[in-house]
Amino acid sequence: MEKVLALVEARLRSALGEPDARASVTFLGTDRVEVLRFTVTGDGDGRPVVRYATLGMSARPMTDPTDLVADPVRGPRAELLLTVRAGLADTDKVLRPLAVLAASPQVEGVVVAPGASLDVGEPLWPGAPFTSVLVGESGGLVPDLELDGGMDPVRFLPLLPMTPNEAAWKRVHGARALEERWLGAGTDLRDPRRASVGLD
Repeated sequence: MEKVLALVEARLRSALGEPDARASVTFLGTDRVEVLRFTVTGDGDGRPVVRYATLGMSARPMTDPTDLVADPVRGPRAELLLTVRAGLADTDKVLRPLAVLAASPQVEGVVVAPGASLDVGEPLWPGAPFTSVLVGESGGLVPDLELDGGMDPVRFLPLLPMTPNEAAWKRVHGARALEERWLGAGTDLRDPRRASVGLD
């Protein structure tokens, strides 16, 4: 477990640089989850962004809750990534909600995969118009990490904040349809204060 997390942290550092802050959260009956913060001074358009990455979710493979016995080796492994514009909201308060989401495979037996919706039941940070996220596809910002010993690779899954209206619409029409709406409207998914995309 420790070896896996050391490799994961090394991959995060090679892709995102040195973290400028980290926080640790432990929930009863679960392994510790850390959240690392990386500040990027200019990202494409020159505006600074903050990236938050979980560290600890990939220590154990995610297992289907219907499986009678959990396989300690095989099964999908993942960490979560969230990117937001810097300085527009108190987004550092997202650390605990991110840790809650990262612990959900252990606590609730869920398998987090692209296209899934994850809801924390409260604003992701103070004043945020989002209480849930859409899980995106891996392989973009941080490449998948291959592991030895028959273990599945660690996938770094981006989280895209959704407003309640977007989350409800996604439940009916699907993740791809919502992503197409965002793309068609030129939605800045990194804006921590953005309004819901038009869903008429």
